[in-house]
Amino acid sequence: MLVTDQGETLLHLARAAIGKELGFRSHDLPRTAWLEEPGATFVTLMLDGQLHGCIGTLEACRPLIDDVCQNAVSSAFRDPRFPPLTKEEFADVQVEVSLLSKPQLISHSREEDALAQLSPGQDGVIFEYGHYRSTYLPQVWAQLPDPQSFIANLKNKAGLPSDFWSDEVRLSHYTVQKWREGELPQGGQPLGERHG
Repeated sequence: MLVTDQGETLLHLARAAIGKELGFRSHDLPRTAWLEEPGATFVTLMLDGQLHGCIGTLEACRPLIDDVCQNAVSSAFRDPRFPPLTKEEFADVQVEVSLLSKPQLISHSREEDALAQLSPGQDGVIFEYGHYRSTYLPQVWAQLPDPQSFIANLKNKAGLPSDFWSDEVRLSHYTVQKWREGELPQGGQPLGERHG
């Protein structure tokens, strides 16, 4: 589990990586040991209170520093659902970094069994069937609080009908630690804000 200061570092890295792509200068942070450990992250961008990009990795396969920086750049410029972030939007975009736990397979024989094992608000979920795959971060429960509608929408996101089910469906769940620019950690200053 990472602490608030480390979360602030991840936010700084994500913003700096996006800024660098836009041609802004930033100060490099030292590559400390914890940043070299494998990590899986999602970087979410919000602009005017609306989603403007969300890209990530589900399994830790590269150093955390590389994962967060590459996902930040992909979220800003390569999410096909949104136009690339512009220099003019950079100052107004809000960055959120989610650090994922290792996904755990949900044992089930029927869809109802799988739904009963979900923890709304806490679980991120990965849906897999053949070459179909999709995920929702735990934050999506705020818009889809019912497990059945959560999974139905996850199936749609994968390209399948909402009522689809097969014995070959694989569901996994994971948790996240997340940090968002401007949110107050307990007993501290807003995350991601620059002081001094």
